[in-house]
Amino acid sequence: MHGYAKDKDAYLVRLRRIEGQVRGLQRMVAEDQYCIDVLTQVSAVTSALQSVALGLLEDHLGHCVAQAVSEGGPAAEEKVKEASAAIARLVKS
Repeated sequence: MHGYAKDKDAYLVRLRRIEGQVRGLQRMVAEDQYCIDVLTQVSAVTSALQSVALGLLEDHLGHCVAQAVSEGGPAAEEKVKEASAAIARLVKS
């Protein structure tokens, strides 16, 4: 079971909302909306995605990584490296 399983429905709702925001962005561009208005919406979508990513990361650390660390061994080291790489990707974005 994945760490986000207990919050899966909430994540899906948030992602559907973000999907709607992206469709709104497409519509704004198609309708030649003002650049700053489009950029404002891009920023909102970016923030919403970052919020989802941070929630998923927290769930991963609290469940998957914590479980692997409690079991120890090479799997624990791999989970920690995997989480570190995910954090690095988030920081770069």
